Amino acid sequence: MHSIEDLFGRKRGELNAARTLDLDLLDYKGMVVKDDPKLILPHPRINERAFVILPLQDICPEWRSPLTKQKLSELVELLPEGQKIKKID
Repeated sequence: MHSIEDLFGRKRGELNAARTLDLDLLDYKGMVVKDDPKLILPHPRINERAFVILPLQDICPEWRSPLTKQKLSELVELLPEGQKIKKID
């Protein structure tokens, strides 16, 4: 996935800096991977990010967290306040 980001001009540097493209593997068949330094599944902050949870709910409403077994609708209710995202058509 890094090679795809690089093709689009992604420059790695400061943590959480603006970037041209950011690809993350959120989940793979419900697998839980914690002990691999190059891969963590599900994405460690998936439950905290409205910009991940809300679009995921649109494309895969039946998805459940492999860690907590919570539905997306439940995770939406637990999202920290103040996250502003805008749906575009």
